[in-house]
Amino acid sequence: MEEVIAANLSAVRGRIETAARGAGRPPEAVTLVAVSKTNPQSAARAALAVGQRVFGENRVQEALEKFPGLRAEFPDLELHLIGPLQTNKVKEAVAYFDVIETVDRPRLAEALAREMARTGRRPSCLIEVNTGEEPQKSGIFPALADGFIADCRDRLGLPIEGLMCVPPHDEEPSPHFALLREIARRHKLSVLSMGMSADFETAIRFGATHVRVGTAIFGARQPLAAAAK
Repeated sequence: MEEVIAANLSAVRGRIETAARGAGRPPEAVTLVAVSKTNPQSAARAALAVGQRVFGENRVQEALEKFPGLRAEFPDLELHLIGPLQTNKVKEAVAYFDVIETVDRPRLAEALAREMARTGRRPSCLIEVNTGEEPQKSGIFPALADGFIADCRDRLGLPIEGLMCVPPHDEEPSPHFALLREIARRHKLSVLSMGMSADFETAIRFGATHVRVGTAIFGARQPLAAAAK
């Protein structure tokens, strides 16, 4: 497994570099977030062994089970929450994650602001925009994004650094990436988390600063029960 993950990481990094240079951007302008969700601790360790330091997890509890030991070994590890955050997990998310990419509704934003005020810990936050307006997905709809961004920053004082999106899987992603880039431009936000295994090169052309890649690094997603072993 270690050799496969190392080879996959090398290939993905090469693709990121090629896409960035093709877009006239320096490769170091794009951060690879290795999506380790549902994969065992050993898979994350294999990636860490070859220099990967930024990881994305969907579930707070899974991250709490997987990463404490690894963090002790690799103190420069950076952990991103990339899945929906329930308000009853805000305390753990603020305490443990370095970046929360899925701020998507006023109630959650208010809970985050309260917890950050209480603890003094302020992980960076991204607002998730539901660019496809898919009712089954989390994320603020584009028409509401401007007001929500302003409220999070001005009233709540959250450390909003950028935006995140997950385009509909059956649509061309380019218009969604362009829309996210435009919203970020309006608000002078510098971070764009967009692009996954199937479309991260396209996202880089549209200005992605962070790409979230799982399958291309770790292989097909494992069932949660298997991942826990």
